Amino acid sequence: MKNNKDLRAWLDNFNLSHPLVIAGPCSAETENQVIEIANQLKDSDATVYRAGIWKPRTRPGNFEGVGSLALDWLKRVKNETNILTTTEVANANHVDLALKNDVDILWIGARTTVSPFIIQEIADALNGSDKIVLIKNPVNPDLSLWLGAIERIYSSNIKNIGAIHRGFSTYEKTKYRNNPEWQIAIDLQRKLPDLPLILDPSHIAGRRDLIFDLCQTALDLNYDGLMIETHNDPDNAWSDAKQQITPSVLKEITKKLVVRRKSNDNDDFKTKLGTLRAQINMHDEQLINILGNRMKVAKKIGSLKKENNVAVLQSGRWNEILERMINDGKSEGLSEELILKVFKAIHQESINNQNQILKK
Repeated sequence: MKNNKDLRAWLDNFNLSHPLVIAGPCSAETENQVIEIANQLKDSDATVYRAGIWKPRTRPGNFEGVGSLALDWLKRVKNETNILTTTEVANANHVDLALKNDVDILWIGARTTVSPFIIQEIADALNGSDKIVLIKNPVNPDLSLWLGAIERIYSSNIKNIGAIHRGFSTYEKTKYRNNPEWQIAIDLQRKLPDLPLILDPSHIAGRRDLIFDLCQTALDLNYDGLMIETHNDPDNAWSDAKQQITPSVLKEITKKLVVRRKSNDNDDFKTKLGTLRAQINMHDEQLINILGNRMKVAKKIGSLKKENNVAVLQSGRWNEILERMINDGKSEGLSEELILKVFKAIHQESINNQNQILKK
């Protein structure tokens, strides 16, 4: 699958001079709202109009969409503006209705991607369709679930497939509604290099002031497109009001975004880049060597603890290390987020090694 060039063919067919832009409201609220937003997007870079019809909400009592009634509204959008349409499908019945009403692109949401059973039902309902299907990452940071959903759709003879990166839930408080976890999306690109990847900055941000920077980061990482929630009156939207922007702001954002080249054939650039990459390689080798030596010391500590019947986890010592490393990291220009991720992983590996020694 990862060598199948058909995956990217549907994107190339758009023949765009810029990354794909999907825009529209979080939810289709009224027919007038849907049509007004579409008309405001006609002279923008938006190629596809998005609107949630069926809204899977975290808790009951919130607005859950107007349902199939809005399918006729999407038909009006396409007929009056020539913009393609897309909506979320969460079960086989949604797929059937979307196909019958000629929705151009179907997307599978993060809450659906977590369930292989539901994904398989959707895949069976889509079997043989020539529609474009976009699969959002699962709510939790699990690359295997994301890959599994993509593979199930592909196995149903659906070749027009793309992925949407919308961030991941986390217990840790961050400035984002859903943590980007960029490395997971990078790993997806590595495993499926021909799969178009689209960023959903709205659900990552949870607030409109972060959207531009997220979009630029995505383009810097060679993403193929953006899905941005756009509303004519964001503050009064029936769902996700804080993360939606107006069509005029969308136009400003797409105008300011810089699309990077994937490479540069300039000899001077190649020479300088090669030199810097050689330095990176050298430092990576040193890191591996240092980590290996650190784990050897951790194992010796594990043996000492076993001889003296001492518990593996020493919370006071761990807190001291973490606090010191955060402070030392700041002096080197390293973010607290990086230090926490790296040293938590190192600490967990040390615990694993020491536990193995105690169990012998």
